[in-house]
Amino acid sequence: MRGRFPDSAGSAGRIAPHLMTDPLVSFHDVEFSHSGSTPVVVDLSLECTAGETIAIVGRSGAGKSTLLKLVNRLLLPTGGRVTVHGRDTREWDPIRLRRGIGYVLQEAGLFPHMTVEDNVAVVPVLEGWEPARIRERTRELLDLVGMPADTFASRRPGELSGGQRQRVGLARALAVDPPILLMDEPFGALDPITRADVRREFARLKQQLRTTALFVTHDISEAFALGDRVGVMEAGRLIAFDVPDRIARSGDARVRALLDSVPPPTVPGP
Repeated sequence: MRGRFPDSAGSAGRIAPHLMTDPLVSFHDVEFSHSGSTPVVVDLSLECTAGETIAIVGRSGAGKSTLLKLVNRLLLPTGGRVTVHGRDTREWDPIRLRRGIGYVLQEAGLFPHMTVEDNVAVVPVLEGWEPARIRERTRELLDLVGMPADTFASRRPGELSGGQRQRVGLARALAVDPPILLMDEPFGALDPITRADVRREFARLKQQLRTTALFVTHDISEAFALGDRVGVMEAGRLIAFDVPDRIARSGDARVRALLDSVPPPTVPGP
């Protein structure tokens, strides 16, 4: 969020990856486990630079969503450290940290009693923005995600389709222009056609906004479509981390199992 994180990172979300080497988010030998339970994350290290989308893929229970919660301090590592803008998450005020990070959930998580416009405006209101600025920003974002404000601003979530609610959730996550966006299976609840449509919308916004995103999914084809780099998790460990093309050529049997789960394209008959 501009003006909220350290000055050296204030515009980091708008700098292309090859122009900035300092990572916005880093995991340093991270471990996480609940008290007395099997570790959820084991010895994990990765870095996410400005303007980059990292897609983390793996089976259910692999530890993917835990990574996101470690970034915004919903969880603290039990070993190693997680840094945001070079600062250990333990040192951040949790409210300040979370307001500077957009978070998109699978079911959008909209407040059903509030209008679309008010849902998008939640964080700007908490930040004390002037009403005129809030209105301008919410309408700008609704237009940006393909939901013209004149048509949708006054509607409530129950009046929207699943894909429309997901677009509103994305607009809300972008409301204060956060340099970092966390996305937890954001398209998983959508039907295939709507899912493809919203994915295309996110890909367009990614190119336009250059926001840094950490995105988790169980769908490796989705990871390849949206990630600049792809990490594969298995039982809490990062077993592969590279650009999609190299992941696709991996000889690791665990990675191949995910690749083999992608159905081949349907070839029309004669």
